[in-house]
Amino acid sequence: MPPMPEMTMKKAMFQEKAQVVSNTAVAQNYYRMSLLSPMVAAEARPGQFIEVQVSQSGEPLLRRPFGVHSVLGGHAGRKPTSVSILYEIRGKGTQALAAKKPGDICDILGPLGNGFSIRTKRYPILIAGGMGVAPLVYLAEKISVAGPPGIVLIGGKTRKQILCKKEFEKLGYDVKISTDDGSLGHKGYVTDLLDTELSTTDYRPSTLYACGPKAMLKEVSRIAGEKNIPAQLSLEEHMACGIGACLGCVVKTADGYRRVCKDGPVFAASAVEW
Repeated sequence: MPPMPEMTMKKAMFQEKAQVVSNTAVAQNYYRMSLLSPMVAAEARPGQFIEVQVSQSGEPLLRRPFGVHSVLGGHAGRKPTSVSILYEIRGKGTQALAAKKPGDICDILGPLGNGFSIRTKRYPILIAGGMGVAPLVYLAEKISVAGPPGIVLIGGKTRKQILCKKEFEKLGYDVKISTDDGSLGHKGYVTDLLDTELSTTDYRPSTLYACGPKAMLKEVSRIAGEKNIPAQLSLEEHMACGIGACLGCVVKTADGYRRVCKDGPVFAASAVEW
């Protein structure tokens, strides 16, 4: 299958009773949670995700999937100890998660899925739509260690949905913003920024990395194909089990239907059939 050689394969999966280290509001209805989970943190790669049991009562029943936002505590040769997630309150599951306090316990599975493959020959471009920004922060951290940082394009409906700008800037990335309503940055879609960037700059990026809504990813795929630039897409689908058993997150690829949770969530753009 085309996408598999380019992706970072997971090495191991663990189930941990992870203690909540912090659970902080970063914007209205948006939270960042850090979980003490040394086994998951040690294995997590950019683009992978974890499944979180948000309630001990069994309601809601299903775990909730969250992309690995960052891995903490791995400095000075030490192994990382915690993994963080960035999430938006959307329903009962995330409401229960937002109510968690430091010291509370969350049962988690991870790291799950296949992540991004990092290329460092030339400046990359990272494209985020809405909450698609969450896993790209960890990717940006790894890229900045392995090679020169590049450009991050962040899009949202309004300025309230633009997250993590400062985090990317601290890593040395040139960050550009678009909003549908024009309340911040370019008025329009984040793919408009991508088109402009590729049309007005002299360099050719090694890779496009993108995570966001399906329509955005489809357009990134089209642009990448036209410009003949490799692109890796993190697909957003409803992943109920996270381990490929329920078949609720299949997508059509050049090699047939594949499970986003097991075979992805990261796929080569050239492999996805829209």
